[in-house]
Amino acid sequence: MNNEGYQKYYVPDQSPWPLVGAIALFFIALGAGFYVIDMSKDQSGWGGYMLLLGIAILFVMLYGWFKNVVDESMSGLYSAQMDRSFKQGMSWFIVSEIMFFAALIGALLYARFIAVPWLGGASNNEMTGAILWPNFEAVWPLLTTPGGTETQAMGWGLPLINTMILITSSITLHFAHTAIEQNKRGQLTGMLLVTLILGVIFLGLQGYEYILAYRDLGLRLDSGIYGNTFFILTGFHGMHVLLGALILFFVLLRVLKGHFTAEKHFAFQAGAWYWHFVDVVWVIVFCLVYVF
Repeated sequence: MNNEGYQKYYVPDQSPWPLVGAIALFFIALGAGFYVIDMSKDQSGWGGYMLLLGIAILFVMLYGWFKNVVDESMSGLYSAQMDRSFKQGMSWFIVSEIMFFAALIGALLYARFIAVPWLGGASNNEMTGAILWPNFEAVWPLLTTPGGTETQAMGWGLPLINTMILITSSITLHFAHTAIEQNKRGQLTGMLLVTLILGVIFLGLQGYEYILAYRDLGLRLDSGIYGNTFFILTGFHGMHVLLGALILFFVLLRVLKGHFTAEKHFAFQAGAWYWHFVDVVWVIVFCLVYVF
């Protein structure tokens, strides 16, 4: 058989990391659920500990799996076809993330433009508000639920600062990408570090925003549909920023170790794709949640 023109395609050995990752996600989901229940009842329980255990297992999985992939790449086991497979995999992963956020944004739009007006008597539901909730006002943000729960809307001043921070981080990451293509290691390291610092600042300000929401505004997860959609959309986005920051941190460590060349740097490219995606999603979330 003539194999001329064929490329080698490395097939890794069986790995325990997918199973470890599944266990981590199980504890994270279960722990987060019990933790929210415990918070709503103002009592302590095992939810927080299970959540921390899941996060710890997830970090172990990420370290181990990333290390295996890096070792394989640096050993020259990956061909051009393998790189194309990585790019396709990352592309489809981002597509799945787009669908995830589309579902959350769709839930927000449904609640805002269909469910809440219906509760106020819109369309053919005129008797709904008059009989069930005579004093209910169908406005958005929904600051008073039909059950009487009251809250305050989050302003857009601090989120606007966070928006500027994320947009700036995309610009610095672009300069880092340009630097790696031109083999400017100093600029690459500096711009990547600045991007990472901006991401950490974003997360810190979002944490401060949540403190203000709970302490000063009475805006909580149990504050009706407005509180639900606010924390679910911004919270899940914050988790994605954290994941993107972790990816860029690993990339920075590899840059400091002398990894990547102008021709071969897909790990950096994948992290950049993900970071830009997260930034674009935030601009949409900012407009829908805070502005309009």
